Amino acid sequence: MTSAIAASPVREEKRTLKASFLGRTPTSKDINKQNCVPVVVVSQDLYCVPDILHNMPTASPVSFWTEASQQVIAGGSAGLVEICLMHPLDVVKTRFQIQRNKLDPSSYKSLGDCFKKIYLSEGLFGFYKGILPPILAETPKRAVKFFTFEQYKKLLLPLSLPPAWVFAIAGLGSGLTEAIVVNPFEVVKVRLQANRNAYAQQPSTFAQARHIIRTEGIGLRGLNKGLSATLGRHGVFNMIYFGFYFNVKNAFPVNKDAKLEFLRKFMIGLASGTLASIINIPFDVAKSRIQGPQPEHGVIKYRSCWKTIVIVYKEEGFLALYKGLLPKIMRLGPGGAVMLLVYEYSYAWLQKHW
Repeated sequence: MTSAIAASPVREEKRTLKASFLGRTPTSKDINKQNCVPVVVVSQDLYCVPDILHNMPTASPVSFWTEASQQVIAGGSAGLVEICLMHPLDVVKTRFQIQRNKLDPSSYKSLGDCFKKIYLSEGLFGFYKGILPPILAETPKRAVKFFTFEQYKKLLLPLSLPPAWVFAIAGLGSGLTEAIVVNPFEVVKVRLQANRNAYAQQPSTFAQARHIIRTEGIGLRGLNKGLSATLGRHGVFNMIYFGFYFNVKNAFPVNKDAKLEFLRKFMIGLASGTLASIINIPFDVAKSRIQGPQPEHGVIKYRSCWKTIVIVYKEEGFLALYKGLLPKIMRLGPGGAVMLLVYEYSYAWLQKHW
């Protein structure tokens, strides 16, 4: 049994909409901690209050550090699962993005051709080139992604913005923060993925990192090369990814069947990852060009994000800015859904058992 409260005037009701459970059903811990009426977001202007929750037994208040630890562990787990499943498609995507001339005999003619050539010339492990940097980075990266998203939501709450804006802006903030953390790992990963030698012949992750630091330094021309493009890639992606997912998820009713509810979340997550990938890929292409091998040895052609986008557009055409789109969607469409689902279910489990 539920009762509906129209949020007009909304000022009094908005005090119950705490950021810690914005976009999800509150738990008894939330209710006790927030000392407020439990709400489930139905839309921007209407909240449903389950009557049964009024008599729910309360639990001990959750401290900031406990909540943060839960978010970090859940986010890190989501990243680790996603990277182990989807990394081969990231290798294929990078190979397409760094090739510049179709007349080059070593270029890939299609997605199937790329998979075939990598397997025949580099072996099965060729698809896992550069996986150690993302594994080392993915746990803290996704932990930062989800933790900062939750915290930016809290910071935005006093501004009384519509939930749609809160999700999008918090996503943008989390993406920019994530980019700063992950960029050095991305530089090493792209260098390793661009190497077409057999897996056994390529340098190790740490040897590649040492080489970059020794020859190029740790600044914006070395280990932090392409930072502006990484900021654009992650900022735009997370803004759309989180904004679309939570707003669309809240627009459709929860399914009582656990399997159908899982499928509902997966399909919304798939759409979120796909849409975000389509919109942010020009930044991804620019990042790969800046961080990968330059066309002429000793001459830096690709420097800044926007300059690189303009060069690629003028020399190779508009579609060149979407190189690697198919493998990117194949990875971040289902991969994006996997991350959100692993995060949501593991976070809910931690909240229940921690």
